Amino acid sequence: MSQSTLKRAALAVAVLGVIGVGGAVAVQQGNAVAAAPTVVQAASAPAAAPVAVPAPGITLPDFSVIVDHNGPAVVNISVTGSTRASYNEPAGRGDPFADDPFFEFFRRFQMPQQRGGQRVPTHGMGSGFIVSSDGVILTNAHVVRDASEVTVKLTDRREFRAKVLGSDPKSDVAVLKIDAKNLPVVPLAKSNDLKVGQWVLAIGSPFGLENTVTAGVVSAKGRSLPDGNVPFIQTDVAVNPGNSGGPLFNTRGEVVGINSQIYSQTGGYQGLSFAIPIDVASKIKDQIIATGKVTHAKLGVTVQEVNQGFADSFDLATPEGALISKVDKGGPADKAGLKPGDVIRTINGQKIVSSGDLPAMVSLATPGDKVTLEVWRQGKMEAIKATLGNANDKAQLADTDREEQATGKVRLGLSLRPLENIEKRQSGISSGLVIEDARGAAAAAGVQPGDVLLSVNGRPVQSVEQVREVVDKSGKSVALLIQRGDDRIFIPVRLG
Repeated sequence: MSQSTLKRAALAVAVLGVIGVGGAVAVQQGNAVAAAPTVVQAASAPAAAPVAVPAPGITLPDFSVIVDHNGPAVVNISVTGSTRASYNEPAGRGDPFADDPFFEFFRRFQMPQQRGGQRVPTHGMGSGFIVSSDGVILTNAHVVRDASEVTVKLTDRREFRAKVLGSDPKSDVAVLKIDAKNLPVVPLAKSNDLKVGQWVLAIGSPFGLENTVTAGVVSAKGRSLPDGNVPFIQTDVAVNPGNSGGPLFNTRGEVVGINSQIYSQTGGYQGLSFAIPIDVASKIKDQIIATGKVTHAKLGVTVQEVNQGFADSFDLATPEGALISKVDKGGPADKAGLKPGDVIRTINGQKIVSSGDLPAMVSLATPGDKVTLEVWRQGKMEAIKATLGNANDKAQLADTDREEQATGKVRLGLSLRPLENIEKRQSGISSGLVIEDARGAAAAAGVQPGDVLLSVNGRPVQSVEQVREVVDKSGKSVALLIQRGDDRIFIPVRLG
């Protein structure tokens, strides 16, 4: 056999080897391509059959079996709704999340607000996956939020009108139901078995391109994001708008998470994607199917990060834990004896590394659960037991019905609650209080439920106590700065 023939044969084997790992170049030490079989031939002997010499390297997975088997259980979701057109500055201008590619998706499906314009139709898209053969589907809450019509399309091109059984904005999980039987379903894994560095696969409809497959590795687990309610799985799987709600598979073809968010400064994928662990999503699903709603627990504290400076000040060996900066009066933490300055290091034996770990763990617990907290206090560790409250309970109300008539003031008549994290993200408002009810003097002045109270007499307010303090020191009237839709307006309220 001539040398040129041998070279062509070796090249053919090398090309086939590359194709055999899914069209991607196999990685080897030094980032080299997995070596083509080495041809060994004696200089003086007759030409012999090529002998392949194994080369060390990493074998990349072939996901085709997973796609063939589980792809039919992944669905495309299209949503229609309506919102009010705005003639003011476009929403998102100057907003710190405006560059997030999901910002526009979130904005278009927020609660219709009084912007003074006509209602216009909106359209959205997302992904989902079938978890029960009778038509139960999991997706993201933001995919179907405030939708008037939800359509599910299967890979066999059949389309169904879907009913939203329930959704939970805190975890961003929603459950849909279509009228169908004997549907293909995906198997669910245990998220805790997932390891950083393992291969994962996403199937979804980015930009409406149905059943698109992308792959990558798990970059981190338990990642805390600003919303603070979910311990996200971080991956480098390419995820774009339209992938929201789609499944994240492991190499066994089991769903380990729901693709939910990306961080980007360009409007497209930049190597960071985040998925909701399937254990979390399954718990939310079970509550929605059983009761139609979801309850989250709360501890009743405000926490901040423990940096090296705090660790040195508190004589901590490592800068880990959640530093309590505020304890809600009368809340579960207050009743348990927690104090500002305490550093929570573990909850039920689970280590708190970042301050965001604590609200994520608490939120996923059940109201009424008893927890044991290891707390660093004044140079030593203490075990404190607490009974978690219900995060769905109304926050303190600045309802002047509770004020004594002896104060001589006309009631302000506002019921307030703090903004949820997801509301802050959607609206771009960093602080303020949502007006849940307006009566008396406030209602007469034109304050409406759904307005956001930003300041009283020029003083920014973030708590009910601050509102009471300003009102108590005021004379006959107060000036309320209100955010209503895209507008900010001052409303004078006469107290007496």
